[in-house]
Amino acid sequence: MPFTDHSVSVHGCKTHYRRGGKGAPLVFLHGASGAPVVLPFMEKLATRFDVLVPDHPGYGQSDEPEWLENIHDVAYFYLDFLQKLDLKGAVVVGSSMGGWMAMEMAVRNTARIGSLVLVSPAGIRADGAEPADIFLLPQEAMVRRLFHDQKYAEARLAIPETPESIDLALKNRHTTARLAWEPRLHDPHLTKWLHRIDVPVSIVWGAQDRILPVGIAHELKRLLPKAELNILERCGHLPQVEKMEEFCELVVRFACR
Repeated sequence: MPFTDHSVSVHGCKTHYRRGGKGAPLVFLHGASGAPVVLPFMEKLATRFDVLVPDHPGYGQSDEPEWLENIHDVAYFYLDFLQKLDLKGAVVVGSSMGGWMAMEMAVRNTARIGSLVLVSPAGIRADGAEPADIFLLPQEAMVRRLFHDQKYAEARLAIPETPESIDLALKNRHTTARLAWEPRLHDPHLTKWLHRIDVPVSIVWGAQDRILPVGIAHELKRLLPKAELNILERCGHLPQVEKMEEFCELVVRFACR
């Protein structure tokens, strides 16, 4: 089924989201670069799930609310988003920054969350696994670090920029800085509350991730001992793009068992 555009007001923030498919609800929380288009993995998942892809507050076509100050604000916002749309037992799939948001949501309230799929999430630190400084990397270097197979980087870099895409990129970057500048890409208080996550968790990581090194995956598994850990070889920071078929099969197997 094709994706359609929608908007909903949550806590005074007009929020844009795309929706497609049928089945149990699956909410995909995007990373720092946003979700400007429907990607093949979303369409694949929509054959099994009712897939919703919102633009976070301050990203994409969503408003920049005055109340948005930190990652905790986003967590409470998304709990309200699930309630507003009356989503129950949702599979929450979060990539990078979105995975961090998913964890922050789940330590607070899992009443409407059925399971979590954390895809190379930010949010915690691990000794010997230093994240890339996404705020200092030039744009081309950043794109190249996202992927192990550089054909995906070349394809992304070949997309022509427009005034609109430049404006959205700046908007996204500004909001990412508000949420993750200091401390860089993690919440020092999150680890002590991860034990509150009481739904099934699947951790997915690219073995060659050059944004958030795979050592962070092992630390997250230590903190969430009941979670399953899936490390995909020959894969960078975006398994849903670089290993789309394997990623979608993993999500379906995990969420539908």
